[in-house]
Amino acid sequence: MLERVNEPMLLAGPMHRDNRGYFRRLYGIDFPDAYFDGGPKQVNLSHNALKGTLRGMHFQQPPEMETKIVTCISGRIFDVLVDIREESATYLRWSAFELDEASGKSLVVPQGFAHGFQTLTDDVKIVYFHDHAYVGELAGRLNPLDPALAIDWPLEISEISEADARAPMLAVDTGKDLP
Repeated sequence: MLERVNEPMLLAGPMHRDNRGYFRRLYGIDFPDAYFDGGPKQVNLSHNALKGTLRGMHFQQPPEMETKIVTCISGRIFDVLVDIREESATYLRWSAFELDEASGKSLVVPQGFAHGFQTLTDDVKIVYFHDHAYVGELAGRLNPLDPALAIDWPLEISEISEADARAPMLAVDTGKDLP
């Protein structure tokens, strides 16, 4: 068995193009166990109508911490991860990746990272593969607009859920307390 992926990683799978368009495999049982031990437990589709839509920053708490593979199948997104592993040298720092349909790239979001994105185009669709099923009482959020995180969202926010906008801010005095 391979060691689990502990850092974000871009995947670039083969895309077979011809005069009809393209064919692309999003997941296969031959993917390394480093992504998912035993395959995905849940697959989700997110549709976002408007450019500038913001979703995130979401994660699941132990014992259902999850690894995700995120693939943009229509449009383009600014995908952001925040390291929430307290022992990590990059604790509460964010990193960003641009994903779009044309690149054929997917992003592996390992356990211990909050995930969110902003749409850079209208009509964006994203597929998520999860190695754990969603458990509502273990769902966590960081506020994507928290000045302590200082995420540099590229566009003005056109849409955000009330739950994301009202997610708690990090404690400013310590910068270490998660909601």
